[in-house]
Amino acid sequence: MSLDQIRPGEKAVIAAVGGTGSLRRRLLDMGLTPGTQIFVRKVAPFGDPLELSLRGYELTLRNEDAKKIKVHRTVS
Repeated sequence: MSLDQIRPGEKAVIAAVGGTGSLRRRLLDMGLTPGTQIFVRKVAPFGDPLELSLRGYELTLRNEDAKKIKVHRTVS
């Protein structure tokens, strides 16, 4: 499943980061690397963007970019 399918309050672990070129590099540079646990804090009223917690900081990510990140949902 992709990151955009995870609902607020759920946790997941990144399995793979898709995209090509500079987009993929930017996602990896933001700490979205395979094996990283993420927590979806909230979603904007119209569903875009997502607010994530990972590696001790908060990150806001557009749905378009979240669709390129494959995750495995974890049990809280």
